[in-house]
Amino acid sequence: MTHLLNLLAAIALLVWGTQLVRTGILRVLGANLRNVLAQSVSNRFKATVSGIGVTALVQSSTATALIVSAFVGQGLMSLPAALAVMLGADIGTSLMAVLFSRDLSWLSPLFILIGVVLFIARPSTTAGRVGRILIGLGLMLLALNLVRESANVLTQAPAIKALLASLSSDLLLEITLGALLAVLSYSSLAIVLLTATLASTGVVPVDVALGLVLGANLGSGLLSVLTTLNANVETRQVPLGNLVFKVLGVAIAAPFVSLWFQHARPLLGDVATVVVLFHLGFNLMAWLLFIGLTQMIARWAESWLPKPRKSSSTGRASHLDPSALTTTSLAFSCAVREAMHQADVVETMLLGLLEVIKNNDHKLAQRLQKMADTVNLLYTDIKHYLTQISRDALSEKEGHRWSDIISFTLNMEQIADIIGRVLLDVEDKKIKSGREFSPAGMTEITDLHGHLVNNLRLGMSVFLNGNQRDAQKLLEEKIRFHDLEHAYAASHLERLAVNTVPSMETSSLHLDLISDLKRINSLICAMAYPILGSASAPAPTRQRRSVPPAKPSLKASE
Repeated sequence: MTHLLNLLAAIALLVWGTQLVRTGILRVLGANLRNVLAQSVSNRFKATVSGIGVTALVQSSTATALIVSAFVGQGLMSLPAALAVMLGADIGTSLMAVLFSRDLSWLSPLFILIGVVLFIARPSTTAGRVGRILIGLGLMLLALNLVRESANVLTQAPAIKALLASLSSDLLLEITLGALLAVLSYSSLAIVLLTATLASTGVVPVDVALGLVLGANLGSGLLSVLTTLNANVETRQVPLGNLVFKVLGVAIAAPFVSLWFQHARPLLGDVATVVVLFHLGFNLMAWLLFIGLTQMIARWAESWLPKPRKSSSTGRASHLDPSALTTTSLAFSCAVREAMHQADVVETMLLGLLEVIKNNDHKLAQRLQKMADTVNLLYTDIKHYLTQISRDALSEKEGHRWSDIISFTLNMEQIADIIGRVLLDVEDKKIKSGREFSPAGMTEITDLHGHLVNNLRLGMSVFLNGNQRDAQKLLEEKIRFHDLEHAYAASHLERLAVNTVPSMETSSLHLDLISDLKRINSLICAMAYPILGSASAPAPTRQRRSVPPAKPSLKASE
């Protein structure tokens, strides 16, 4: 019983080591890996090579599938090119299986020692993440050695010998079992390595091991499909097309398993080598057969998963791709794109606000108020999306960006709420009562509104690009807007002193409106503080720039 528990623990350690290596590589090289994939779409052969290289580093064709699927979902890569990358990805993970099947156990203590030192000394830096990768590699090699030792002991037990003697090959059952294990372990590489190790120690007959390898390949395709079930249609088409390759490949290769067993084993000798080279041969065969069929398989996937006319209640597809969550920088890119859409909706509301004030457009006011609900929903979606990213796994820079996106979307949500309340006030105190602002008052509101629109656009640019000079300018505009608000409020009070009728009728609305516009401007300009804070740049002060009091010509016009 103890030896069986040791074997199960070693298998769990192998799966965990694979996970550590994959997540570590994605955190260290995530952006570079995506650039390699994005630049490899010119032809299917380059796409294949990039898929081999990226997957050899990540050690997971599923991880590559998620990255490529996210590209297709965002329109950055065509579906046929993505399928060519996936054919290469399967070859890449097969090559890693061949490498790890060699006796590299002597590297295990070295990798673990160096990795632990780096990870503990500098956990949130690139060196710490490299240490995490080395720990994962060391654990994988250690786990494979433990599997061999535990399996050797188990095979000596009389009960196990009797059980192995009674086993008969059932290819369909072996394929099913291999696929299930790959899905449960989230790694076909780990299952192939485990199968090769168990076959080399005699726990699993070689012909059974080959069936399990076919199942592991099928399971990796199924795992990608299951992982992207909640993604948009374009994203889900890549795993579906890749699963078609797997199903067709298994159907073609299954009848030849016995031939490989008969002819390869005498030539290769070593059982583990027979198993991992069968895995490599299967994926090379799939590439040769299907690399010319990527266009056709892509059409099948598009016909089975057609794009809907509208993928959301707002008539647009969300940029928040769940499959991108495995790569932090890609997830941030998705969140930023959705945040910019949210800001566009806020800008539309802000532009429409002046039209409502000028033209007493009641219908437009109601449409704009409904848009506030859209902004609130976008904020909720973005916040929920980002909370699925573990803060503990983020670097300091990534943590700041996470906070910046949350703050930006929260500010946009608050701005939309303020605009919604302003529209209600305008309806109640101006449109329904038939009142109008004085010409001078309308001029002041229009001027403040123009500054506000310009500041919103500048704030969006600061959030998107992080330009320090634009951030300085935005805070200078905050000071200017503050001075304008004071000047125009004083000007309005002077008009009240001379009993200007329109000013008296709309006084409450006028002062509230100026105050609300100031609050909106403060929320917009708050986007500059994180940029200047990270650069340790001083924020401009009120002494650096001031605005003269309201011009007499405004009062004289009344």
